[in-house]
Formats: sequence, C-alpha cells, structure tokens
Amino acid sequence: MGSIMGRREKPHALCIPYPAQGHVNPMLKLSKLLHFKGFHITFVNTEFNHNRLLRSRGPNSLDGTDGFSFETIPDGLPPSDQDATQNIPDLCDSISKNFVGPFRDLLFRLNNDSSDAPPVTHIVSDGVMTVTLQVAEEFKIPEILLWTASACGFMAFRHFRQLVERGITPFKDISWFSNGHLDMPIDWIPGMKNIRLRHLPSFLRTTDRDDTMLNYSGEQTQRAFKASAIIINTFDDLESGVLDAIKSMFPHVYTIGPLSLLTPQIAGDHLDSMGSSLWKEQHGCLEWLNQKEPGSVVYVNFGSITVMTDIQLIEFAWGLANSKQTFLWIIRPDIVMGDAAILPPEFFRETKERSMIASWCPQEKVLSHPAIGGFLTHAGWNSILESVCGGVPMLCWPFFAEQTTNSHYAYAEWGVGMEIDDDVKREEVEKLIWELMEGERGKVMKGKALEWKMKAEKAVGQQGSSYLNMEKIVKQMLHGK
Repeated sequence: MGSIMGRREKPHALCIPYPAQGHVNPMLKLSKLLHFKGFHITFVNTEFNHNRLLRSRGPNSLDGTDGFSFETIPDGLPPSDQDATQNIPDLCDSISKNFVGPFRDLLFRLNNDSSDAPPVTHIVSDGVMTVTLQVAEEFKIPEILLWTASACGFMAFRHFRQLVERGITPFKDISWFSNGHLDMPIDWIPGMKNIRLRHLPSFLRTTDRDDTMLNYSGEQTQRAFKASAIIINTFDDLESGVLDAIKSMFPHVYTIGPLSLLTPQIAGDHLDSMGSSLWKEQHGCLEWLNQKEPGSVVYVNFGSITVMTDIQLIEFAWGLANSKQTFLWIIRPDIVMGDAAILPPEFFRETKERSMIASWCPQEKVLSHPAIGGFLTHAGWNSILESVCGGVPMLCWPFFAEQTTNSHYAYAEWGVGMEIDDDVKREEVEKLIWELMEGERGKVMKGKALEWKMKAEKAVGQQGSSYLNMEKIVKQMLHGK
C-alpha cells in the first residue's frame, strides 16, 4: 500500500499492550503490520518495561524509526529495577485505578505535538486494557482491541459473571477445590463443548467475591464490545465453533493469527530488528540445536509468568533426566517462588551430554527448528500458536488464567497435546515425555500438529482468512467500514 498520504494526514495508531511479555509480543507484531500498511505508530510501554527492554536489547533499541516511535506511561506501582514480571493482581489493580489520567495526558500531548507527527486517529489497545476505552470516548477516537489470548479463553472469561450469578464461583470454602466441584459440567457456554469447571480459567478458583483477578478478567470481556472492533490472534479453522458464537454476539471480530506467521507473510523483514523480548535472549540455543538430529529434542519453557516451588522444579528435572531424552530447558532466574532456581550437581552430571539450560531464548525460532520434537509448556496462547506453527506436539502444565482452557483444547479438541497433573511427580514427567517423543500417542499427535501447521499457513496465505481479515481491519480503520 505504501505511504497513504502526506505526513500530517497519515492515520496514526496508538498501540498499548498489557504490560507483560505475552501481550507485548503480539501487539508489536500488529503494530509492524499497521506501519507497513501506512500508519504512523506510537507504541506505549510502561516505564518499567521500557527500562527492561533497554537492558535486554540495548540502549538504542527503542529509538524507533521513521513513523514508528515509542512512548512510556507509569504503571502506578512502586519503582523497581527487578528483571521479572510484576505481580499480576497488583498490576491489574493499578491499571484499573491509575491508568486513565496518565493515558489521557499522553493522548493530549500527542495530539498537540508541534512535530510533524499526525494526530492520533485510532487507539489499538490490549483486550485486557479496556480502561482505555473511557479516554477514547472522551477524545472521540475509535478504539480497536487486540485480544492476545485464545477465542475460547475470551468466551470463558465473558461468562465469569454468569458463573458468579449461578453460585458456581466464588467457592463456598476450600473443600470445593477437592470435593468434585471442579468436575461440574459447564454445558451452557456458547460454542464450547465438553467443558468442565476445571477447564475454565483458573481465576474462578477463589473463595473471595472481591478477588482482583476474578473481577478484573470478567470485566474486560464485558466491556470489550464497546470497541469498534476486536482482533483475535487465532485463525478460523482452529477455533471455529467458539468464534461463530462470539461473532453472533458482536459481528466486528477479526481473526488475524497466527501473528507470528502473518507478520513476515505481509511485512517481510519490515522493522525486523525491532524486538520485544523483556529478557536477553541467548542465541547460542540455536547453535546447539543445529548439532542435533531432526525431532530429537524436547523444548521446555514455562513462559514469562509461571512460578513453581523448588520441589516442583526438582521433580521436572529428574523426570527429564530419567526420560533419557535430549532437552533444551529455559529456566528464568525468577521461576522458583521467592528463591533462586538451583538444580543439584548430580542432575547436571546425569544430563550434561544431552541437555542445554538457558535463561531465555528466541522461542519462535526454537519451535520452528527441525531438531525440536516436543514442547513441555505452560500452555500460554503465544506458546500454543508458535508450537502449532512449528508442527510440534505439546505436553502441557498450565499455571494460571486461560492456560487451563488452552491445555484442554490442545488435547481434547485439536489432538496435539497431553497434560501433566498439577501435583507434578518425576515418574509422570518421565512417562509422558517418553510418550511424547517415542510413543505411539506422540506420533499421532505429531501428525495432527503437522496438519494444524498446514492450516495455519493457509490462513495467512494471500487468500487465507487471516490475511483477508487483516485487509478488512485496515479498510475499516481507514474508511470506517
């Protein structure tokens, strides 16, 4: 499309992700696509994440380029230079209470800037940052929401209010966690089949009616339909049933995923050097994988937020060791709750010839590497999609939010995953990893994963649903239709 019009007349999209790694990644990809289509982009990080990006990617990494600039906004939390994701409930509470004023001030400043930058014409906000809708209405600027999680997660969160009204949550007391309540069939959410309470997002597992995450996550999807459009990072074939149900409630829904495939498909290497990793990536992982046989390595990464006990870490370690499989394990410094992640010397002696341990890596490149044969994951949505794009079957240990829903769909609907019990034991880890890499079930899952990979690639192709939806959303932004 090229440059749409003169600099001052160009459309200007202000893009603001929820301030966590799994939300920043897809928002930056969408921002690159819009910039390629001719939009001036202002990308807004929190001051905390801005500083983390500078540390991980270098002091000039956020200088921007022509028509693509970065701004910051305070998150309202106490100052910190910790290299870790902030406490999520505290962050959500602060967003609700503290974001409107600074966001309004930023928008006013951008629209009254004496530079050549055009005034903001569109706000593209994260689907769990709907507090920005209030400011968009004040400025009479159309707002589009990017839902960075799954469509099934969106639909589940949207029905939190009904779960409260029906007395299903909050739980009466702690006995409800273990008395079979979680096995209750939930057969009334449109587009979602064979769901039990345990498959719905973990935030409903509370005894507190005032629980921050129970209320915050439900409110976001209730307010979402006030936006002019909702973009979801998924593709039609993968979640057709639940997408049909969402579109019956709100027609302006556009699937443009997987963004990890669509962005290079449309934009090529446009702004390729502009990254979003909040941790410094260790590219030696790829060099190590280059020396391995195709399909021979288990990739282990529990994402940017999951934390576990030191006992759980040890159980995973010995399960991996006893499986006799080769593995690449990403262990963040903050992955163990309140402590450093320390593995015993005998574990390293046992696995030194067939393992690599790193603190962070370029995951999309790892999952598309031919050496990867299976993925032990927390079932975050970016990880699920990137695994699908790589044709890699999964072993899921969901931690929180809609990861429980994603994991259920991975094994029950898409046939590409298995689950590890919450109470992780080394014997189960060993058995399931062997099955993933060597067993018959693993081979069937690998076949299904390759089928979904082909469907994902078709969706982002020039006549694919996601490609065409991206064209539609640009047309709606430019012409209001």
